[in-house]
Amino acid sequence: MADTAELQVTPLHSLHVSLGARMVPFAGYDMPVQYPSGVMKEHLHARTSAGLFDVSHMGQVLVKAKSGKVEDAALALEKLVPVDILGLKEGRQRYGFFTDENGSILDDLMITNRGDHLFVVVNAACKDADLAHMQAHLSDSCVVTLLEDRALIALQGPRAEAVLAELWAGVSAMKFMDVREIPLLDVPCIVSRSGYSGEDGFEISVPSDKAEFVAKALLEHPDCEAIGLGARDSLRLEAGLCLYGNDIDTTTSPIEASLEWAIQKARRTGGDREGGFPGAQRILGELSNGTARRRVGLKPEGKAPVRGHAKLFADAEGKTEIGEVTSGGFGPTVEGPVAMGYVPKEFSTPGTAIFAEVRGKYLPVAVAALPFITPTYKR
Repeated sequence: MADTAELQVTPLHSLHVSLGARMVPFAGYDMPVQYPSGVMKEHLHARTSAGLFDVSHMGQVLVKAKSGKVEDAALALEKLVPVDILGLKEGRQRYGFFTDENGSILDDLMITNRGDHLFVVVNAACKDADLAHMQAHLSDSCVVTLLEDRALIALQGPRAEAVLAELWAGVSAMKFMDVREIPLLDVPCIVSRSGYSGEDGFEISVPSDKAEFVAKALLEHPDCEAIGLGARDSLRLEAGLCLYGNDIDTTTSPIEASLEWAIQKARRTGGDREGGFPGAQRILGELSNGTARRRVGLKPEGKAPVRGHAKLFADAEGKTEIGEVTSGGFGPTVEGPVAMGYVPKEFSTPGTAIFAEVRGKYLPVAVAALPFITPTYKR
């Protein structure tokens, strides 16, 4: 994707350029990695005030049962995810993931019950494959539609509610994972109280032709600033949140990835709708018996960041390799390097001392509990 002529652009592309963003190729799109203030200041602004992110490259998909009953759409989609969708109430959203027959993760996603259909948001790099996956397995009972005329923007941070309340006062009544259809400046938007920063905030699905209008209105608030992909990555890392393609992929199971919290009782052994999803035998077995390895937080000593793909060792001499870093960098909020990776179960207890290979040296790293910051979701 080095040739920018091949890159797609989001409806906010011109706004990013006008704000002085440095644009980079990401998941087939020309995206802002940072603005003139820089990644560090953008990160801290999102942690202390409110940041606006363009996530329009992600896929927004409608799943509607041919019967017209959202319960039928929920049961159909449950055949692809180990998540309780039937129990998801109207106006509520839930995190989930597609699994394959090996019990590995094809993608992670957000699922919303919109009353008469399901609204699904998938990752940009996987959206074509996800759409094909859903259409191949759900078309007998559902109509699966990719929305190509909508943008998606995320407003994140402790001042996010105050910023959005300037456009719609009722936002203060929403709780974490609530979803509402809201008129923002007379523009019909689908707003969820969620995000991927560890902070309170919102994700706003807006018609493409109105995206810049709504984004500019939010940015007019003195507490709100545009934030790029660089800070988005460091924010989600501090929050212990997985990035598909780094921390989870088709080589990892949900249990290895420490995502068992996202598999509700109804889909587990003994539940009302036990199994019935791809890879159920492995995943339910791992829920009962554990896994050989686990995703953990990693806190390197000193100030040197440990990046993704760094090898992890049990000893300071680098004789016994035990795992690999999947995401790593400097955490501006914690004022030091943070990382995540996979280690054998016996090394997964917080406080365990291991070592990471960085430029031929073996740096001490402590296994740490996730997240590295305290999330501020409004429960």
